[in-house]
Amino acid sequence: MAKVKKQVFSATKAVKANARERVGTPPPSQALPDTKSKAEGRKTKHKETLADLLSEKEE
Repeated sequence: MAKVKKQVFSATKAVKANARERVGTPPPSQALPDTKSKAEGRKTKHKETLADLLSEKEE
């Protein structure tokens, strides 16, 4: 049979529990939309070669 672990007093947990009793539980957090969207502002990984640049101008 496993030993029962003795509970150590934590002031932080006591203060938070007291606040929850008086004020209530805080509302759940909401994720903010990502300001730096990866899909929209994605740049090319490699620089364009001279051949690619010249072929674009010809077209």
